[in-house]
Amino acid sequence: MGANATELEQLVVFSLAGESYGVDISKVSGIERMQDITRVPRTGDSVEGVINLRGRVIPVVDLRKVFYLPVSEETKDTRIVVVDIAGQPIGCLVDAVTEVLRIPVDSVEPPSSMISSADSGYLLGIAKLENRMIILLDLDKAFSLDGTMGEVTEMSSIEEFSETIEKESAMA
Repeated sequence: MGANATELEQLVVFSLAGESYGVDISKVSGIERMQDITRVPRTGDSVEGVINLRGRVIPVVDLRKVFYLPVSEETKDTRIVVVDIAGQPIGCLVDAVTEVLRIPVDSVEPPSSMISSADSGYLLGIAKLENRMIILLDLDKAFSLDGTMGEVTEMSSIEEFSETIEKESAMA
């Protein structure tokens, strides 16, 4: 590529409450259909519980709750986007995954100072495309701001516990 080639960023785009959001594809390790979520007592409001994903116990977080959006019913389009946050897989409940998209880096505008505050550090910018806008998210920051990361880190001990139980039952 030449030096003046347009840099592209690849995103996984999903919808939440009628808006489009994007996260860097390198953070996404999978997109799963909705499945039974096992509730875990005494977890934060945004933590829905855990799922068994190919033998791993993964916490699931409702992104609507993380971003203070109205909660809605699950539909056939509801998905769990598995992202890597601080080296740990976390499932994010979204209304639908709409596409994987390459966007020119120069189409991203930083969040305006009007919506920038200490609480909006999770906004990386807004991608302006021909007929719509996509809100770009930094989920690491979003989860640490709302306390979800602390909850999920505690839940990783559940996975360790379940692995111990599985090993012991396999030896019996």
